[in-house]
Amino acid sequence: MLSISPAVKIFFCTQPTDLRRGFDGLAVLVQQSLGRNPLSGHLFLFVNRRRNRIKILYWAGDGYALWYKRLERGTFELPRGGQANSVGLEISASQLSLILDGIELSSVRRRRRFQLSVAV
Repeated sequence: MLSISPAVKIFFCTQPTDLRRGFDGLAVLVQQSLGRNPLSGHLFLFVNRRRNRIKILYWAGDGYALWYKRLERGTFELPRGGQANSVGLEISASQLSLILDGIELSSVRRRRRFQLSVAV
């Protein structure tokens, strides 16, 4: 499984992606669709139209790395949220873990915790 530092953000591309794209094609999507820097060290999550394949692109310090998963049966449940016209959505490491493990996101109830508000 993936071990993710709290400093790393995870951005999910909400539009289905042609996963035949490789490193460079996905990096272009990160820049153009998500408006992010693919060299930032953050994780960028892409899913196909049938929702049975996921690719995660990230910069590993000296080159791009891809993590790829194909389900033999079933689909990934994707998070809801963001703005109506939004192409990207930031998710937490725990949400990513739930998605990859096949846990139904709508059935998970998060207990209340303190969260430091960030002034803009």
